[in-house]
Amino acid sequence: MSSRSIARVTEPGGACRAVARRIIVVAGLLALSGAPAVLSAQAAPAYEVDMVRFAGFHGFPVAELVKGADTARRTDLVFVIGVLKGNTGHTVLLDAGFYRPQFLAAWKPFDYQRPSDAIAKAGVTPDAVTDIIISHVHWDHLDGADLFPNARIWIQKAEYEHYVGADGLPLAEGIDTVDAKMLAQLRRAGRVQLVDGDAREVIPGITVYTGGRHTYASQYAGVRTAKGVVVLASDNMYMFENLAKHAPIGATFSPADSVSNLQAQDRMRRIASSPGLIIPGHDPQIFVRFPVPGNGVARIE
Repeated sequence: MSSRSIARVTEPGGACRAVARRIIVVAGLLALSGAPAVLSAQAAPAYEVDMVRFAGFHGFPVAELVKGADTARRTDLVFVIGVLKGNTGHTVLLDAGFYRPQFLAAWKPFDYQRPSDAIAKAGVTPDAVTDIIISHVHWDHLDGADLFPNARIWIQKAEYEHYVGADGLPLAEGIDTVDAKMLAQLRRAGRVQLVDGDAREVIPGITVYTGGRHTYASQYAGVRTAKGVVVLASDNMYMFENLAKHAPIGATFSPADSVSNLQAQDRMRRIASSPGLIIPGHDPQIFVRFPVPGNGVARIE
């Protein structure tokens, strides 16, 4: 608005009184008609959050998940994708899983489904996915990104630049060669959005945070739902046990990052509407605590 128009609105006298009378008349008509007082207000962004299981793994060492745990303990893992369906026109995945044969051969997961097929259990098709938030560059979270042809990929700028060279070759341990090449190709195609830092609302109702230090610049997401904010921690918090015991993950970027990881978990508590809405990256208990609707889908509410 120009300074001239501001002057017209604020000058004293009949014009202002006439505007005021018109506002009162319109408000009265709205009240009589039962129409809402704010005609153009939009509903606040809100998502339905489903965690979709697409694979499992038997007998993983708990000490690699929960720092200080008994080295003899073993646990099953689940591999999951967050499916976020909102009123914003966006259908968003948190991580993309894996599908390339070398990972299947090396890890031999059980009950495996290709991620692009598994999300059908949450009522979503691959071409309907508009956005994928990649928490970090490890194969089990990044590898499936190219299964979703219409999705924009959101990854931390510092994470991308630490691991992926301009030629698409890996710059550091932690990213597989095939995934570095794939991510660089997606960027050249204009489909990668680099997130520049912490506490960024990348999509209406979805904010990403850094500091978990699972990898160089791993991120996690706070998602607004009808019942509050859900935090999808991914591998910044492997298990519910991390939060319950205030124990860092067993696999941080460096040993010194255990402190940063605990600080991130404490921050998740402040971001989430309740501690029970902080969802870890690989815990089978997700599907025990949230058994509905079932069939490998846990609705977080």
